[in-house]
Amino acid sequence: MATTRTATTHWEGNLLEGKGQVALTSSNVGTYDVNWPARAEQPNGVTSPEELIAAAHSSCYSMAFSHGLAGKGYTVAALDTKADVTFQPGEGITGIVLTVRASVPGLSEEDFQAAAADAKANCPVSQALAGVKNITLDAQLV
Repeated sequence: MATTRTATTHWEGNLLEGKGQVALTSSNVGTYDVNWPARAEQPNGVTSPEELIAAAHSSCYSMAFSHGLAGKGYTVAALDTKADVTFQPGEGITGIVLTVRASVPGLSEEDFQAAAADAKANCPVSQALAGVKNITLDAQLV
């Protein structure tokens, strides 16, 4: 069964001086300010498209990794994923670094690395971001 999730943005003004608000409409969990300085300079309490992409990527990756390990009979004790999305004005998103630290009892380092790479390749958000030329993974079993 397919699902659709929706976010909406209201924007006023030009790119550099304008501002907007993005609402997570499907879940109704919040509305967040967005503007150019948060994207290209300092966040100062305002989010950006890249931060929202980082949130989507880190959560999707965690779900895919946990699911893949469960399919191999492993239970994740803890899984912490960070996604750093780099935005270069004039170029766009130039890279994403996924950093994962996981505690998975009974899992060998070799199987862990294989499962981590598989989750990176097969998470739906990773696939949607295939146009980003440089997505790297730093995975450590702790």
